[in-house]
Amino acid sequence: MKFGQFRVSPRSTTVAAVLVGMVSLAIGAHAALNKRSLDVAKAVADTTGSIAVKPARVALVIGNGHYPDANRPLKQSINDARALTTILRRDGFDVIMVEDANRDDMRRAVRRLESKIGPDTTALLFFSGFGIQSGRESYMIPVDAQIWKEADVRRDGLSIETVLGAMKERAAKVKLAVIDASRRNPYERRFRSYSHGLAPINVPDNALILSSATPGQVVDESGGQYSLLMAELLKSLDTPNADAETVFSRTRVAVSRASEGEQVPTVSSSLAQDVPFRSDAALAAHKAGG
Repeated sequence: MKFGQFRVSPRSTTVAAVLVGMVSLAIGAHAALNKRSLDVAKAVADTTGSIAVKPARVALVIGNGHYPDANRPLKQSINDARALTTILRRDGFDVIMVEDANRDDMRRAVRRLESKIGPDTTALLFFSGFGIQSGRESYMIPVDAQIWKEADVRRDGLSIETVLGAMKERAAKVKLAVIDASRRNPYERRFRSYSHGLAPINVPDNALILSSATPGQVVDESGGQYSLLMAELLKSLDTPNADAETVFSRTRVAVSRASEGEQVPTVSSSLAQDVPFRSDAALAAHKAGG
């Protein structure tokens, strides 16, 4: 084969083709290796990022108001959940909020809460709806519960202690709970071993719990937009520099006074530190707004 004055032998052509092929393979392999390295780096960054972005404050807010077995809806439960969600978000909480949650909804919400908790997280649980005690534990009742005997409470309900235990297992720095569920509910005449109100709630380490009434006490709904507990809690939360224990204690005293001693909330604490409700950013925004 000739090109101008140059003669190219068949062997030279073959060798050149082999060299070109080898170079192409090398380039392709290098590109693939680079792409794989980028993918691995991205995966590592995503994983690291998911750990780094754990919110400092996270809350699960559940408001259950429409129970098929009840004579009428619990209108205050939904209002309470919405009002508290607004305030918590103002104060820097990442809020998971569910209304009229069935059993699956409540369990999914708890799993979402768990996924957001890290070692430096303040985690809060709020529940308003029907609650039942069984086996010295208090259970939050979903709207689709089918309760005819005590075993059904443990099957369909979600134990408050279980959620607090999940917070502890995820190494939450602070565990907070507000439980407004000491209501007379439609299941109480269906089994003989029924107990009124809620049981004392076991408090894990570095935790603070506010319950709407003393253990065993039943509270009737008032005629206001919010439950008495929530109405007073919202007032207490409007204090910019108040810590959580002060907020809960003020709420307890205010509810007791407003009800003339007929409803006395319970505050249980194992806190080893002051826990401000508002984040620094939320407090700065409040000051800037006057």
